[in-house]
Amino acid sequence: MPRDEQPLASDVRLVHLLHAAHTRLTRVSAAALAPHGVDGHDLAVLAALADGAPLSQAQTARRLGLDRTTMAALLDGLEDHGLVRRRRCTEDRRRNLVELTPDGLECLRRAERAHRAAERRFLAPLDEETATTLVRALRALTATDGAPVSAPVME
Repeated sequence: MPRDEQPLASDVRLVHLLHAAHTRLTRVSAAALAPHGVDGHDLAVLAALADGAPLSQAQTARRLGLDRTTMAALLDGLEDHGLVRRRRCTEDRRRNLVELTPDGLECLRRAERAHRAAERRFLAPLDEETATTLVRALRALTATDGAPVSAPVME
C-alpha cells in the first residue's frame, strides 16, 4: 500500500484533530459567554440581528442555517430575557419582525468582547502568523460556492 494511502493513527487523523479543537473551543467559548447569560447559538442570533434592519424570523433562520422551530425556540429564550423584541410586520401581518432591544445590543457588545477574548486564548499556543494562516485556511475549507463563510459560528 502506498504511503499516502496508509491509514493514520486516530490521534493524527484530521477529523479527530478538528473535533478535538472544536470541542476545546466550544468549552472555552461557553465559559466566556456564561456570565453574559447567552450561549453560542444566542450570540449568533444577536449578531445576525445587529447587522441592519429588523429581520423576519424566517430571514434570521435562513441567515443562520437553522430550521424555523429551532429559531422560534431561540427567539423565545432571548425575548424572555428582554434581549430581542418581536412585532408584526405592517406590510405582511403573517410575518414577525425581530429586533434587538437596547439590553440585547449591550449584551451583544459584552458577549462579543468575551467571545473574542476566548478565541484569542484558544489560539494563544500559536504565533500570530500561524493563527492567521489557520483562520484563513479554515475559511477556505468552509467556503460555499467560492465565498468564505461569514456568518457567526454556532457552537
